[in-house]
Amino acid sequence: MSIQQISVFMENKAGQLAEVTGILAQNGIDLRALHIAETADYGVLRITATRPQDAVSILLEHGFILSMTEVLAVPVPDEPGGLAKVLDILAQAEIDIEYMYSMISRDDRMAYMIFRVGDIKNLEGILADHGIPTATDQQLGL
Repeated sequence: MSIQQISVFMENKAGQLAEVTGILAQNGIDLRALHIAETADYGVLRITATRPQDAVSILLEHGFILSMTEVLAVPVPDEPGGLAKVLDILAQAEIDIEYMYSMISRDDRMAYMIFRVGDIKNLEGILADHGIPTATDQQLGL
């Protein structure tokens, strides 16, 4: 099952991350995963959060530039080779990973990898063919 990721474009200056997270916290929105990519001039904050539509509306009201992207969360066993197994399946299927980052669930202590790929449905099918489920909103605390 795919989830919605919010990408917030920010100036690369002190306090920007604190502002975004503070605004979301004040509105009762819990961050479940966070990734920052940056260049010299700007950064892209990628987050998954509870109530993603509300988070988008609130951040837009505060003047942030953002986008929403469909991503896939995949449970990965917390053991040596757990991630390697999943990545090997993707490599054999010639799935190009645009980017990925991890999150931890509070409920089952599993690690989850967030994948951004060109064709989410294809990735879901390939994983299912190999007996690898995708994460549910409940597992991710969303």
